Amino acid sequence: MERSRDARSDHEGEGRGLLAPMTVAANEDGMDRDDPRRLELAEWLARHPSPSGRELAEAGLVAPHLPAPWGRGADVDYQLLIDEELRRAGIQRPINPIGIGWAGPTILFAGSREQQEKWLPKLLSGEEFWCQLFSEPDAGSDLASLTTSARRDGDEWVITGQKVWTSYAHMATWGILLARTSNEGSPQKGISYFICPMRAPGVTIRPLIDMTGDHAFNEVFLDEVRLPADHLIGDVNDGWRLAKVTLGNERVSLSGEGVLWGRGPTAQDLVDLVRDHAVAHSALERDDLVKAWSHGEILRLLRLRLVSAALAGREPGPEASVRKALADDHGQEVMTLANRLAGSAGMLVDRGPGGCDGADGATWSYGFLYSQALTIGGGTSAVQRNIIGERVLGLPREPAPR
Repeated sequence: MERSRDARSDHEGEGRGLLAPMTVAANEDGMDRDDPRRLELAEWLARHPSPSGRELAEAGLVAPHLPAPWGRGADVDYQLLIDEELRRAGIQRPINPIGIGWAGPTILFAGSREQQEKWLPKLLSGEEFWCQLFSEPDAGSDLASLTTSARRDGDEWVITGQKVWTSYAHMATWGILLARTSNEGSPQKGISYFICPMRAPGVTIRPLIDMTGDHAFNEVFLDEVRLPADHLIGDVNDGWRLAKVTLGNERVSLSGEGVLWGRGPTAQDLVDLVRDHAVAHSALERDDLVKAWSHGEILRLLRLRLVSAALAGREPGPEASVRKALADDHGQEVMTLANRLAGSAGMLVDRGPGGCDGADGATWSYGFLYSQALTIGGGTSAVQRNIIGERVLGLPREPAPR
């Protein structure tokens, strides 16, 4: 996750994060057992009961919507089928969210065949972890004002600047990097898109410890970092367009089922916890629980609407942007309510509502602290609402600050 920015595609792109586990044709147990695609996948899983990330990638199962050889060119229904079978088999795909979800689609969209063959195999297999070098100290919501520079020196690009809020840069092998290659014309016109090796000479990574005590974020300093010419993706000065491709995929990934950017828990989990543990609550807290549950149901139905549109072959509409804006506030709503219901136990790092402790309690206490970032990361709520107002509702643009 990075902090706020305003480079946005007009609407959310269709992505795996929006696809709920469902099938179109089903028998009594909810599955079409005779679908030849399911039979083929079942046979493959029988031969690979514990597949490695590389085996999953080579079979096109990590990102099946991508074209061969990187995926299976799977339509929405086929993607759902694959997700269902992998889940039934207890198989987890490689964890490389920025690489698989954002960098990969951009490299496939604008990279050369040589670049795709260089980076996509280990990106999909999870053997090489990726990060995103977009936000800067003075270029968050206004990403177009970035100042990190890239100048051409023979067969190399020389990068100088600073990035911040870079998630897991300390673990990454590669980073997708935006840098300014021209100061002529509009700010967006002079940005280019690079791949940066995170262990290159001149790259310095410093941790940023957040209020959870976790070290996910970093600031990254780039001091005359030299990149080979083939580490430029697409054309010079075309990076803004590619950033919109990347961030379109990011907004999908940050809009999953759980309230912490697609990760649990959910409002339903909180209601279940209160009921099962007989948590004492007032009439006001009861009303707040009902509101939180209702908001969660609205978001779930918006998600199903997006899935239905994808199954029907329609482009995602404004529901995706609306859902992102609502989901951020909802995440804070759920986690704040959980902290209130925990009472004095909410001050402890390993206690949750109803006195649940251990790993469960830690999840809720951590989530309360982590949720403060929801309305900032991946595009601030204020910026997201401006996008909805201007591009969906057709309202006048917000006046520029004087």
